[in-house]
Order: sequence, then structure tokens, then C-alpha cells
Amino acid sequence: MTSKENNKETVEFFEKNKFFGYQKNKNIFFFVQGELPMLDTEGKILLSEEGLIKQAADGHGGIYESLLKNKMIEKMKQMGIEWAFIGGVDNCLVKMVDPVLMGIAIDKGVTVACKSVVKVNPHEKVGVFCKKNGRPSVIEYSEITDEMAEATDENGELLYGESHILCNLFSVDAIERMGSTALPYHVAFKKASYLDENGNVVKPDSPNAYKFEAFLFDAFGEVDDMAVLRVKREEEFAPVKNSNDAGVDCPDTARKLYMEYHKLD
Repeated sequence: MTSKENNKETVEFFEKNKFFGYQKNKNIFFFVQGELPMLDTEGKILLSEEGLIKQAADGHGGIYESLLKNKMIEKMKQMGIEWAFIGGVDNCLVKMVDPVLMGIAIDKGVTVACKSVVKVNPHEKVGVFCKKNGRPSVIEYSEITDEMAEATDENGELLYGESHILCNLFSVDAIERMGSTALPYHVAFKKASYLDENGNVVKPDSPNAYKFEAFLFDAFGEVDDMAVLRVKREEEFAPVKNSNDAGVDCPDTARKLYMEYHKLD
């Protein structure tokens, strides 16, 4: 799944690298996710540099609807595919095909199985697995209270300590069902260039606009139960979320974790 902003560049990258040994339109298919308008701090719609409504990708939760609208689910069924793994592109240690995770899903008789790692501290900026109204869910770090984040059980482990690391296995039928259900939108405050009333392009130095995005895990409530497999952080989670200046979850730390896991010099 690509966005309108990076689709051309992504396709060209795959073409340049000869699709890494896979065949286009047989093993690899590209589809573009949806977009939603961006608003300024006064609630007004922004204009893009081209004078059109400024839009941004609708979040990783848009994948269900995009798979459905782009007929990818139909294609998977035609190919005899029963399971699909959805993971984040920013994790260089992600295991896209894990027979253990699939085996657990089949053994437990669930249509969704996910992976987790234990939070490094109560306030690590990750979403955590939980249950809402008796159904599987994930609560974002920005939406959890300090009291909940720091709460522990009788063994001293965090009650909300299982991090959702965007490693999710779905049955194709589950994806189809989730793609038919509208998800709620979450608000993110971002930095976005825009066209002002005088036709000048403004490129702000700090966040100035609100974008709306759906979260993939908000669809978990569509299933009665799911399996969660706890894995080792050093083996399966090396995200890139910051620049190297941050010193954590950045290209340098991800590269180090990758090299250490694969025992490379």
C-alpha cells in the first residue's frame, strides 16, 4: 500500500531493483490508500501548492477499505490466499511470513493474530493491547492516563504493557469484513506546507495543521477474540520513527539492531 505522495517513487524503486526477484502483477501488487482533507488551527481547509484541497493519507487503518476498493481482496481470493500479514514498513526486523504466528492463529481458531513486545517503561510511546467492552482492542499512548500506564498486576508487571508493534496476521475474510466497516478518525497535529490567500507557498517550521487518520487496530472490535504472541524486542522490533538526532527508534539504532540480530559486521 502506498500513498499518492510516494506511489510513483515506490514503484520506481521496485523497478530499479528488479522487484527483488519477484514478479510484478504476479507476486507484487501496488495500490494507493485513501486521503482526507487537512485543516488549519482555525478549522479551515488548507490548499495545496497546486491550489487544490490539501489532503493527507488516511492512516494505516485505511488499508482495509483500500484493499476492498482496489479489489485486492478479490484478487487474493482468486489466488487462493487465505491469510494476509500486515506490517509496518518502518520496522526492519519484521517477520512478514512467520509460520509460528500462523500456527497459533489456526490452533486457537481465531481470524486475527498479532505480536507484542513488553514496554521498556510505563511511558514508552506505543499503543498497548487491551479489551474494550469484552472485545480485543489497542489503546494509543496518547489516550492512556499516567495512572493506567503505571498500573501493575500482582506480579509487578504492567497491566498495559503489551505493545502493539504493527505485526498483524488476518484471515482474508476478516479483512473483507473490516473493510466494510467505517473506522473512527484520530487527529494528529503535523507540519504541512500550504497556499495562503495571496497565492504564496508557506512552508512552516513547526506543526500548523490537523490531519485525520484511521488506526488499523480500531477494527479489532469486529472479532470476538484474537491471539497475541509476545516476542523478543531485539529479534523483531527495530522501528524508525525519529531522526538520528533523537538517538532512539532512529535509522542508527535500527541498523545496529539489524546487524546484531543477523550477526553482521
